[in-house]
Amino acid sequence: MAWLWRVDERSGDASALHASWPVVELSPEVPTVGVCTVRAPAVVLGSTQPDQVVDPVRAMAAGLAVTRRRSGGGAVLVTPDDPAWVDVWVPADHPLWRRDVSRAFDWLGDAWVDALGSVGVTGLAAHRQGYISCTRWSALVCFGGVGTGEVIADDGRKVVGLAQRRNRQGVWFHGACVLHWDPRPLVDVLALPADEREAAVEALSRAVVGVADLTAEREEAGRSGAPAMDRVAIADALINSLPSH
Repeated sequence: MAWLWRVDERSGDASALHASWPVVELSPEVPTVGVCTVRAPAVVLGSTQPDQVVDPVRAMAAGLAVTRRRSGGGAVLVTPDDPAWVDVWVPADHPLWRRDVSRAFDWLGDAWVDALGSVGVTGLAAHRQGYISCTRWSALVCFGGVGTGEVIADDGRKVVGLAQRRNRQGVWFHGACVLHWDPRPLVDVLALPADEREAAVEALSRAVVGVADLTAEREEAGRSGAPAMDRVAIADALINSLPSH
């Protein structure tokens, strides 16, 4: 049986985009893709993280709002330009719905791999071996660890982060694909001692790569030409790569 994806272009502050999804609430039986554009930069905490992981004075000085999502994982920095933020809603009676929470991302991770391959970012894979803490800050920063279904480069660096929240009507997947990775703006507002902050920046710089940075690295090494890379092209590619039957 074939199905169509409803596409919802969403724009707002990070708090509002995480708080509700109006078109899904009106008709939760329709599989939906949400292409999200945040209007101002913000730090988004995972559902179980205490507010105290962020230093409010440093966040205010950096012009960053602090909000929370209702899915698990660590903190993520979102800005109007980066990452490419695409959410997916799957109704509970849909063929893509999975009862096993630990395997629910498998098909979506594969779709992200196909999407990025279609815009020239090859050599990626959806992780399949359970959660790995790539750094000792994985509980603090989302991209400091890799979970099943998330997308990694061939050297193990994380490219796409995923999270999910469920209710009786279905599952709401959050997806974030980094274009350019610099952990410092996020780490700088976390409540860490100065030496820990520098260590976190160093470790996280090695654990993650943005897809635009990855293609630039490969071009420099003579492995490929650098394709056009922006969050709109990536979102469109994901929409086209989602299963339809």
